[in-house]
Amino acid sequence: MNLSQIKSGQLATVTKVNGDVLALKLFEMGVLPGEEVELENIAPFGDPIAIRVGESKLCLRLEDAAHVEIELKAWKE
Repeated sequence: MNLSQIKSGQLATVTKVNGDVLALKLFEMGVLPGEEVELENIAPFGDPIAIRVGESKLCLRLEDAAHVEIELKAWKE
């Protein structure tokens, strides 16, 4: 599953980031394998999405989020 498929309120763990240039940019922003991510907001037309990674909030285009492989953990309580 990839980050572009996550639903609002779901928690997931990043397992892999595909694409060399994109991976470097995401790594610099804290999107690293093993990090917990949560979908927080979705733009009115569905793109971009806002995710929480650690204490940071990032906005990603769905095209970029599709390169981030995740493993679902649970729903936020």
